[in-house]
Amino acid sequence: GLLPHPSMESFGAIGTVLGCSAGIALGGLVFAAYKLGLLYQLFHKTKSPRHGGESVAEVLRAHGVKYVFTLVGGHISPILVACEKVGIRIVDTRHEATAVFAADAVARLSGTVGVAAVTAGPGLTNTVTAVKNAQMAESPLLLMGGAAGTLLQGRGALQDIDQMSLFKPLCKFCASIRTIREIVPTVRKALAIAQSGTPGPVFIEFPIDTLYPYHLVSKEFGVKNPPKGLMGKVVSWYLNNHLMNLFAGAWETRDVSPLPVDIPQATDDQVQKCIELVSRAKKPVILLGSQATLPPTPVNDIRKALENLGIPCFLGGMSRGMLGKDSPIHIRQNRRDALKEADLVLLAGTVCDFRLSYGRVLNRRSKIIAVNRDKTQLLKNSDMFWKPTIAIQGDAGSFLMRLSKGLKGHRCPEEWPQSLKAGDTTKENANRAKADEKTEHHLNPLKVLHRVDELMAEDSIIVADGGDFVGSAAYIMRPRGPMRWLDPGAFGTLGVGGGFALGAKLCRPESETGSEGDPGGQGCTSQRSDREDQLQRGLHFCIECRAQP
Repeated sequence: GLLPHPSMESFGAIGTVLGCSAGIALGGLVFAAYKLGLLYQLFHKTKSPRHGGESVAEVLRAHGVKYVFTLVGGHISPILVACEKVGIRIVDTRHEATAVFAADAVARLSGTVGVAAVTAGPGLTNTVTAVKNAQMAESPLLLMGGAAGTLLQGRGALQDIDQMSLFKPLCKFCASIRTIREIVPTVRKALAIAQSGTPGPVFIEFPIDTLYPYHLVSKEFGVKNPPKGLMGKVVSWYLNNHLMNLFAGAWETRDVSPLPVDIPQATDDQVQKCIELVSRAKKPVILLGSQATLPPTPVNDIRKALENLGIPCFLGGMSRGMLGKDSPIHIRQNRRDALKEADLVLLAGTVCDFRLSYGRVLNRRSKIIAVNRDKTQLLKNSDMFWKPTIAIQGDAGSFLMRLSKGLKGHRCPEEWPQSLKAGDTTKENANRAKADEKTEHHLNPLKVLHRVDELMAEDSIIVADGGDFVGSAAYIMRPRGPMRWLDPGAFGTLGVGGGFALGAKLCRPESETGSEGDPGGQGCTSQRSDREDQLQRGLHFCIECRAQP
């Protein structure tokens, strides 16, 4: 009589608690089964003689990849074997950085993604400088790297390091494959990201057990002397389940076609405002950067658009050669003076970094139109030394086409480009006089550059490797047409010559490809055996000669 009788409400509350507990437990079991891949394995096939490298090759072929550059290693061999079987050419180099430089050149000249594959650990660390160069040059590039097995990472396996942390600051996208069924969607996504927005490198890590066939991987998962008792059974079950989940659903049909590429564009209102500004300008100038050569607009169409506008152009980076050898609107000298006098400056993919004195060379009274795919680059140093009148985050090539169309029938006053061209002639005569100066103990590098420019064929591709040497070559040598100039870009990396020349020759086998640079750069990644192979492929090297101390 002292204890209260349980009411129906109490029984209901207890039932609710028990029901919730059972639901939570069941949910936990389902989640654990999902994470372990138990549910997926019930409905998807596991065993097959195929391997993950075949999935990589299928996606690359569907995206039009013709070359994979590499330094062969065991971690990535299945990728190379599969690519070769589907007709993708494997180009083996003597250094991983050379492989990435060659892929970078292919990306720039072909309008597709350049691809390199290297082995784990030191194979990947050797690529860091080349990947950073591609990032700063805005080259779409896919780097594939080997890695320790999925269960051995962080346990002291051969060449096992934290590769993802190494490449996240350098790449637009980084992924580590954990099951073979992830390969196709991950590679497709990476290739699309590399080309979208501001192009750049992407990285995919392939643990070795995601690339080799089931019958080989299963041997490595077998425990020779498992612990006895319950622990031994748990370990064996876990390893077997991990193996099953690794291969489950790996060979089901998946879409390998290219994903849409997102390219920012100027709005109609922005283009119209620019048309009005340009139509009123008396002394406009266009500064073209490498972004102007990016897909989707063909470079020859951009060239015609520039010629229709008749506006004097200074060309930088990959845009050198855009207007051919002797265009009346291509101005090569006295850029600083022209910018001080100009009343309108169009920065088409050109950045106000050290190459433009951080924007200090721009006249504050000039109207400035800036077009760049990357917002950070678009406004770089605009908080200090310059202010854009109109800043457009969009594709420079497409913008120039729309600007030319909107200004159809309008041309820049001819006296302006003619006066700049006269200044060009005066400065180039002075440069020629310097080139003709006698030297006592070594070659005059300006004379060498003038002679090479005179002798090179009309279809030649110029590869400029180095720092000061690139600067000298840029105002002396004249690329004969669009996409016939390659230099490191904003990073100024020494040693790009061998890889760039190799990639260029593969893209344009009919063209002479010459690499100009200083001895240190040419020796960094283009070892003697590499240069011998490249000479046999028709590449030419011009080494800067300097007086030795």
